[in-house]
Amino acid sequence: MTTINDFHTTTSGGDGVRIVYLEERDARSACALAFVGDELPRIVHWGRPLDDPRTLASAVDALRPQRVSGALDETAWPSVLPTQAEAWTGAPRFVVRAEGVELYCRFTVTGIHIDDDGVSVDAEDGEQGVHIVWRCEMRASGLVRQRTTVANRRAQALEIGRVELTFPVPADMTELLTTTGHHLRERSPQRQPFTIGRFEKASLVGRPDFDATLLLNAGRPGFGFTHGDVYAVHVAWSGNTCTTAERLPYTSGLIGGGEALAGGEMTLPAYDGGAEDGTEDDAHMYTTPWLYGSYGEGLNEVASRFHDELRATHAHWRAAHGVADKPRPVILNTWEAVYFDHDFDTLKALADKAAASGVERFVVDDGWFGDRRGDDAGLGDWWISQDVWPDGDRSLKALADYVHAKGMEFGLWFEPEMVNPDSRMYREHPDWVLRPTAHRLPMQGRNQQVVDLTNPDAYAYVYGCIDALVAELGIDYIKWDHNKFVTEAVSPRTGRPAVHGQTLAVYRMFDDLKDAHPGLEIESCSSGGGRVDLAILSRADRIWASDCVDPVERADIQRYTSLLVPPEMIGEHVGASPAHSTHRATSQEMRMAMAFFGHLGIEWNLLKEPQGALDELGVWVDAYKRHRDDFAHGSVVHGDAADPAVRVDGVVSADGARAVYRFTQLTTSQTYPAAPVRLPGLNPDADYLVRPLACNLESGEPFTQIGNGQSALGWWNQDGIVMTGRALDTFGVRPPSIHPANAVLFSVTRV
Repeated sequence: MTTINDFHTTTSGGDGVRIVYLEERDARSACALAFVGDELPRIVHWGRPLDDPRTLASAVDALRPQRVSGALDETAWPSVLPTQAEAWTGAPRFVVRAEGVELYCRFTVTGIHIDDDGVSVDAEDGEQGVHIVWRCEMRASGLVRQRTTVANRRAQALEIGRVELTFPVPADMTELLTTTGHHLRERSPQRQPFTIGRFEKASLVGRPDFDATLLLNAGRPGFGFTHGDVYAVHVAWSGNTCTTAERLPYTSGLIGGGEALAGGEMTLPAYDGGAEDGTEDDAHMYTTPWLYGSYGEGLNEVASRFHDELRATHAHWRAAHGVADKPRPVILNTWEAVYFDHDFDTLKALADKAAASGVERFVVDDGWFGDRRGDDAGLGDWWISQDVWPDGDRSLKALADYVHAKGMEFGLWFEPEMVNPDSRMYREHPDWVLRPTAHRLPMQGRNQQVVDLTNPDAYAYVYGCIDALVAELGIDYIKWDHNKFVTEAVSPRTGRPAVHGQTLAVYRMFDDLKDAHPGLEIESCSSGGGRVDLAILSRADRIWASDCVDPVERADIQRYTSLLVPPEMIGEHVGASPAHSTHRATSQEMRMAMAFFGHLGIEWNLLKEPQGALDELGVWVDAYKRHRDDFAHGSVVHGDAADPAVRVDGVVSADGARAVYRFTQLTTSQTYPAAPVRLPGLNPDADYLVRPLACNLESGEPFTQIGNGQSALGWWNQDGIVMTGRALDTFGVRPPSIHPANAVLFSVTRV
């Protein structure tokens, strides 16, 4: 439970001040709000817990700026929702309109309510009929989250244009880290100075998309995974968003964000006085997505808070629904094995190879339904194709039964939000598709258009088809894909932009399916990693990080995906060589090592591989199973190697007794052999045995094809070495000398 202190004081000028201090001491996180008079709250502390929170009585006098020449009577000191009425002159963060006319609101706090989890603040602009409820919570993970509900109290409709919440950061947080990307190269890091002006990452294609930044991080210059103060924000929404950082000449930095709404998308009807009990219905209110803030010393701590939050969310859901926790099952997905070439005998044989390799979940990908023999037809016709899967002993049901009889779960691919114009669904119901006008469709992508799930008839059809197939086939797992940008997204039913409603409909369908089928798991895939955010992650059981399974590309894709997503929720698959997406050839050791820390899977036609490769795969799958419980509960750590050619990644068990690290040599280094690397995350005062992971012992010394050293490496043997955690994080260990595009794994065990 969050510790909350609430006390009153006055400023040196006599203004009344109320301080509300929220703390999660076990998570080493705290924040404090200052209410000056009747003004919206300001965050006056965000970081480590304070030994004496009452010293914050002086925070307003310590932080409030003086009036300066050439400006307004008060210098901007931004609240959680800055407006021009409080001297904010940056980009508008609260935009509402009545009959097309923008309203400039000045909010007066009318109530402050404190409960076990946080603070709710009622405020209004009574003259203009706009009411808000701002909510702030300190989570057990140490995350701070906030959101706002806007209610219309006017006699006219109120259009919501923008509600962008903010967190202030200390003045010396002057470097930004975000990510960019595209299909097959998601989550590519980029840094820049946090200068005066506005930096905005907008996602306007109906999903966060490849170019979205999972986190916007502001930190002390040079911050890394293991060092430097970092403040990060994340907008927990799967539709259109903006994430921003802004400084004015008058202010230190603000970081924040919110939903990006199209004109007319969110219009609250005229106020009718509400119900007799004084409540209002949802139609008169708009609630923003949660904006999460995370503080840490280094990105590893920032990320760990999001991991803890998601793990707690899923544990709570499982407990509430009576679904037992279980290890993450090893997956084989058929996409890169057969693509659209579905055939009972082929997939039955592939299932045999999968089971022999230790696979626990067999997933049939795109191509099983309607006229779907390629990506140009059949999408939306969610019934089993008789051409490919005829009824009887060669049916899809027969395959599902065979997979279950082999002791594996059965999974199936769907793309519920999309339709091919060349489909029965579209020909019979063209009005079920989002479109800007009655006679024009949006630009296509992958021969697809977007189903209007805000239409109750379309929703019922899609849900009904999936629901029936889950029951008929005994589906344990849905791979849920989303392959088209959602553009010009207007619902024919309402004539209004519909991304907001579409996003809520997707959440509802996830929830409905999982409520109807206890134990059903759903993966969020969106052309790979195009839809990754806390809102979808709170419902999905894992995400597909990227359609690219080239392990060299995956080294950073997976590393920066883990800023938000815990390893057990990141789909990481062993693919073929050369990789289908890049044609790069890599060793089997590299491909297996890169897939080892996440939710392990196989994206590979095992029917074409020699028995030796399958035997080696089985050894690695068995090793993964021995460590996966730590991956599902432990702490992810990434090292800050000075050498840009190498990566050090690891997972430390929840009790700190064990860890597995991966050393990756992406390209050649200036240092030859590679320099020693630090191992972060260990107890500095404990002794640890460091040695190669058994499945990877022969990948370094004695050297095989991936190594290039010409003498023995002293610790690379089954006996290993014993060193303290402090020594391992100070001068570290010398990794094996290996060729570029290779990786090795080693274990660390407390003794």
